[in-house]
Amino acid sequence: MEALPPYALKLVAAMAFMGYTLGSVPFGLLLTNLAGAGDLRKIGSGNIGATNVLRTGRKDLAAATLLLDAAKGFLAVAIAWIMTPPDFSDRTVTVAALAAVVGHCYPIFLGFRGGKGVATGLGAMLALSPLTGLAGCATWLGVAKLTRISSAGALAAFIVMPVVLLALYGFSFQASPKPLAAVLISVLVIARHHENIVRIFSGKEPRIGEKKP
Repeated sequence: MEALPPYALKLVAAMAFMGYTLGSVPFGLLLTNLAGAGDLRKIGSGNIGATNVLRTGRKDLAAATLLLDAAKGFLAVAIAWIMTPPDFSDRTVTVAALAAVVGHCYPIFLGFRGGKGVATGLGAMLALSPLTGLAGCATWLGVAKLTRISSAGALAAFIVMPVVLLALYGFSFQASPKPLAAVLISVLVIARHHENIVRIFSGKEPRIGEKKP
């Protein structure tokens, strides 16, 4: 078994802290408050993500939230990659990616009540594996356009991405920790959508642009 360098645990912990802290920044809530669009936690689903920002009627704020939330995941991976020796970077970037999504879902700044991790997860996956991230984005956009249900697109994307990344590594978890990170991120994002899944199957999930009853 490969011996870990003496700094390994400290570096992993530092990248986990960095990813979690970055992921915890609630851009959707900050933008809507600054723009005078109201407290996002009291609008629509109460979620802090771009889909709920869209329910304020501010498409510009929704687009900005989407990009900034995705940037959290992407930057967490990029920073970990830059700050880690090449022979150890696979471990730290995957920890940073997972931590960023956990931070978005359970942000320390909002009492651990956050979003569902879709944009942040997509950003992290784009950084971990551009092909996998692009496949996820295409799936999300395609399914959302067909169904006009954002959550359906998100769920489809996070089913597709682990499969794509596993295929790139020969359906093995041994070559890199990245496929395992993709699975864990997807499990978390899908679990955060449990209420959406119930509404989708009952035909009660709001369409894109509709206000939640």
